[in-house]
Amino acid sequence: MSITLRRLLPPSLSILIPKQILMAAEAPEGPKQNRYDEWTREQLIERLNQIDIRSRKVWTAPPEPKDKKSFDFSRYARRKIALKFCYSGWEYSGLAFQFAPTPLPTVENVLFDVLSRTRLIDRDGGFEGCGWEKCGRTDRGVSAAGQVVSLWIRSALPPSEPLSLTESSGAPEPAALDSDEDELLSLAMAENASEPKRKAKLRQEHDYVAMLNRVLPDTIRILAWSPVSETFSARFSCKFRHYKYFFPSTHLDIPRMQAAAERLLGEHDFQNLCKVDAQKQITSFRRKILRATVTPLDASEGGAEGMHVLDLVGSAFLYHQVRHIMAILFLVGSGLEHPSIVSQLLNAADNLESPRGDEHYVTLDRKPEYQMADALPLMLWECGYDETQLDWQTSSHVADDGGPSPAWTKLYHQLMGICNQSQVYLALNRHFLNAAMKYFPKPTSLLPLENEMKYPEVTRGKHERDKYINVPLGGGTFKRSQKYVPVMERTRLDKVEDINERWRTARELKLLKVGEKSESQVAGVENSESA
Repeated sequence: MSITLRRLLPPSLSILIPKQILMAAEAPEGPKQNRYDEWTREQLIERLNQIDIRSRKVWTAPPEPKDKKSFDFSRYARRKIALKFCYSGWEYSGLAFQFAPTPLPTVENVLFDVLSRTRLIDRDGGFEGCGWEKCGRTDRGVSAAGQVVSLWIRSALPPSEPLSLTESSGAPEPAALDSDEDELLSLAMAENASEPKRKAKLRQEHDYVAMLNRVLPDTIRILAWSPVSETFSARFSCKFRHYKYFFPSTHLDIPRMQAAAERLLGEHDFQNLCKVDAQKQITSFRRKILRATVTPLDASEGGAEGMHVLDLVGSAFLYHQVRHIMAILFLVGSGLEHPSIVSQLLNAADNLESPRGDEHYVTLDRKPEYQMADALPLMLWECGYDETQLDWQTSSHVADDGGPSPAWTKLYHQLMGICNQSQVYLALNRHFLNAAMKYFPKPTSLLPLENEMKYPEVTRGKHERDKYINVPLGGGTFKRSQKYVPVMERTRLDKVEDINERWRTARELKLLKVGEKSESQVAGVENSESA
């Protein structure tokens, strides 16, 4: 067979035949080794080319993998800072990090990932490793303009001041700068004072705002950072939280809403104006409201015609508290409830004194059923701190003329562009409505009810289609109904004690089942080993 191959192949190609092929060709031919005898010259050449390529692939050593140099965080100093940022809530499944899959990413997941990718924190240490604390937790769909987190972060400054974690914080002590950086710093400090710019550059801190905004999505923007003391906590150092809820005044009695909001002022039991989170096992629902006002939005605040905002300031808030409050205010503004319903819901455990002295409230130890307001218009506007503990900074760099840094101006123009785009959408949607109104006239509305009239008294003598009411829920949503049941006449939910107890029982049962399953698995392993 080898003679046949050499006769058919040209000399230039025969030298490409692998040694293994030639050895096989020169071996004694058996009954099954003559399948090439009937091949044409072109077929043999094509086959040898295929074998040659395959042989080269087999014997060619794979390239050595590139050794990615790991980042050694112990070579750098760390400092504790506070980050202030804003985010569009409708793009995320809330603020808090979640271990389980979520329909949308959470804000903390995205922010932590970017801080890790920029090597400002160590991913392997997790949230505990960097001492992560957040001011206020926002739920899915809720936005924030002044959210704050505190954490330990990598610093470009030398360890001449206490920038590292202490033993009392429960986190490991990072090592100082490496020897090369120490030597460079020493030389810089020993230089003549005629080079202050060079010394300042060496001591310049990382531009945290620009670094993070370059990587973060447009729906999360870092606004400022501040150095803080080791004892500062974004959560526990906060003096107050300020929430805003935006809504149009269409079919609402704003003075009635303001009268109801004023009843929130002071310290009260808000268990009937929140959602009980059994997992937290909360037993005290007393919170203090410092400010509650309903005011129109002006043009500088992005207010369109008829737009209003509820400003709610308090020391702390419960789960879905603002959205529950807003739902009740909508009922009051619609004329379906009297402003005194707020005081009635606040009388959860004792006899609340009437603001006017002529109202009597029953003890309401179980929350009536009602739907809370939509999440879209809700925003965490500000987290209030003792400003002597903070020094908010936007950038460690300035322009050549001493003005704002390019990163700062870029952020401004970016957010301004989003505002302009939103105004375009508003104009487009308004024109869609105007176009539809040529064929679908504006229907009459029964709301707000006036002169303390009750529903369905106002529907007498009206056409069936005009008996419906659209109870506002915020964010352009509403509940359409032909029947309204006053809040105090609705079905009551379980007591807080019963809700908490039911959750504890379910959890203990679950842990018991997990323990029994683990014991059975251990027993099964022991039996198999003995067998």
